[in-house]
Amino acid sequence: MNEFRFPDAFLTALNEVHMDPAFLFRKSGLPPDLCSPGDWKISTEQFFRLWYTLGEVSDDPALGLKMGTLNPRPHAIVAAQHARTFGDALRDLACSTMLFCFSQHMRIVKTEDECSIEFSGALLNEAAPALFLDSAFALALEMGRRGTQHPLHPLRVELTRTARGQEIQEAHYGCRVRFKARRNAILFRTSDLELPFATYNAELLATLSPQLDGEIELLKAQLTTSSRAKWVLKRLLGRQHTPVHAVAKMLGMSSRTLQRRITEESSSFRQLLSDARRELARVYLQHPSLEFSNIATLLH
Repeated sequence: MNEFRFPDAFLTALNEVHMDPAFLFRKSGLPPDLCSPGDWKISTEQFFRLWYTLGEVSDDPALGLKMGTLNPRPHAIVAAQHARTFGDALRDLACSTMLFCFSQHMRIVKTEDECSIEFSGALLNEAAPALFLDSAFALALEMGRRGTQHPLHPLRVELTRTARGQEIQEAHYGCRVRFKARRNAILFRTSDLELPFATYNAELLATLSPQLDGEIELLKAQLTTSSRAKWVLKRLLGRQHTPVHAVAKMLGMSSRTLQRRITEESSSFRQLLSDARRELARVYLQHPSLEFSNIATLLH
């Protein structure tokens, strides 16, 4: 699934930081209709292009952080703001990313002492739009600070890009920001997940949660086995080999069942692998800092 409903919150954020959406779309070479009201669809590649262009036309190194601290309105985000704990809020936030960009959803990885918030797909590596990551990580932190009503600080932030605006970043997060890291992630103490939210609203959640769960289940039901397999391939490319049994295991089925279902949908594993590489390549080629040798490694 490479297209999703264009997030209205993105347009709202652009207006809040005094950026003309129409100008940004023209500069990105995208249809101007996308920035007008309507149920428009956008691809991951196009969405990334907007963020890349935004970084090119703005000289404000704090722009992404500012966009992440705005008060968002989508009901999935509202649910997160009124969760029981910080951990519950992060899980609701992860669900919201699945709704608007299924192939690049947020994930929460816990160990005994640390909890990392990171993304699957192309956002795991150097092709991630810097402003998108700044906005997403700032949103996660802002949600925790508003909900707990305490000056919550991460353990650290890890970014694959080269250093820019490090003092601004560290002042905002209140922790060390490590550049040229192996991943893009914001890390908290695992114990932070249990911090209670002063903004907890059980009645509101009882209304919003079933609606959110229903939208996610509907989204999953619309995905074919082939599209789900391609989504998994995009997560695996560049990190490990992608044999059919590895994909089948992540989808909870046998290799034989996976291949049979893909064949029934008039495709093949080889074709899906080729499609996944081509779609990721289009995203990577937009990033000026990635050389062809880097892209080849990421698509292996």
